[in-house]
Amino acid sequence: MSSSSALSSAVRKIKWHVLPLFVVMFIVNYIDRVNIGFVRQHLSADLGIGAAAYGLGAGLFFVSYAVFEVPSNMLLQRFGAKAWLTRIMVTWGLAAVGMAFVQGETSFYAMRLLLGAAEAGFFPGVVFYFTQWLPRDQRGKAMAIFLSGSALASVFSGPISGGLMLIEGAGMHGWQWMFIIEGMASVVLAGFVWFWLDSKPRDAKWLTREEQDALIGEIEAEQLQRDAAHTVKPSAWSLLRDPQILIFCLIYFSVSLTIYGATFWLPSIIRKMGHLNDFQVGLFNSIPWLISIVAMYLFAALAARFKFQQAWVACVLLIAALGMYAAGQGSPVFSFVSICFAAIGFKAASSLFWPIPQGYLDARIAAPVLALINSIGNLGGFVAPATFGFLEQKTGSIQGGLTGLALMSVVAAGVVFFARIVPREGRAALKLQPGAPK
Repeated sequence: MSSSSALSSAVRKIKWHVLPLFVVMFIVNYIDRVNIGFVRQHLSADLGIGAAAYGLGAGLFFVSYAVFEVPSNMLLQRFGAKAWLTRIMVTWGLAAVGMAFVQGETSFYAMRLLLGAAEAGFFPGVVFYFTQWLPRDQRGKAMAIFLSGSALASVFSGPISGGLMLIEGAGMHGWQWMFIIEGMASVVLAGFVWFWLDSKPRDAKWLTREEQDALIGEIEAEQLQRDAAHTVKPSAWSLLRDPQILIFCLIYFSVSLTIYGATFWLPSIIRKMGHLNDFQVGLFNSIPWLISIVAMYLFAALAARFKFQQAWVACVLLIAALGMYAAGQGSPVFSFVSICFAAIGFKAASSLFWPIPQGYLDARIAAPVLALINSIGNLGGFVAPATFGFLEQKTGSIQGGLTGLALMSVVAAGVVFFARIVPREGRAALKLQPGAPK
């Protein structure tokens, strides 16, 4: 078998062996993160948690998530993906179960902080895993498939969470049973991850030696190309002064702001459309995310064919901006339709964004820097629900919040389109060209 054939065979096996598992992991992860969107009314009725407290609690998850993200990903490099991703799943599953036993605002805040700390490192850990297992030209497609897990989770979480909330018994409400069952699903899945996942390509018994050699050789060759442009190993701390890293953080912050603004408040918008029970709200909640799955694959295919990733990210951010602005201008039904349109943009932006920093970063420091971008970007998940909750409690409307999200998406579209983001291994060559930017 030739080296190219062995590499193609290895990549094909990896996609079938690893990607489905990561998609399932992301589905249960995302459900445990955002399922409080379906219990807002119950938290208010049973525990007296108002709109502002709900928004703050929903967002506090992302504060502890951001604090522990980089340390978690550094520990993943030390202990290996198999052990560390299993640990993450067990602890976030138990923390999700603990949400069933909150008694008021203080315990609600504490459990959301604990859940964020437990989950920290999962997403950037998977992104880093791809840099160790897949050649550069395969990572964009893998990211699109992996990120479809969040869209699938948004599709499934509505009917599943709505159905589980119909359970009553053992002195507990349906929303408590929802937290317990969905949290325990993560713990059970962690056991499967431990037996199925391998930390390094050389550990994978399902790859032949030829396939392992071809894959490792290709990834090492990519690293040698970076080494040729860098005589000194870059550090994560030095990259904090790199303006392009700050651009990445800003762009992903804007994307996360819109995603979580829609995620945590969409069920409330749907409830205003009519007299719907929890299960019906869950079914309607699935519609925007079903649409977004199609959009993610469509835009990923267009970006792969016509290149210039930054222009495509800018395009979908403008779609998100238009949809979020329109959502604040009409009836609940019109708002729902507008968010369906916005979902095309903000979910596609999420999948199209990550290949840009992946191609820019040196693989030796990719893990902590990707974690940094993800953690700072995900602070949008704190700002959006906290702001929406405050606005609703003070004004009775979230129109100002929706307009703000639209403006942030427009700004991010302009930044990503006009920024000159060049892969780090190509910057030295650019500087040698006459007239190249300094």
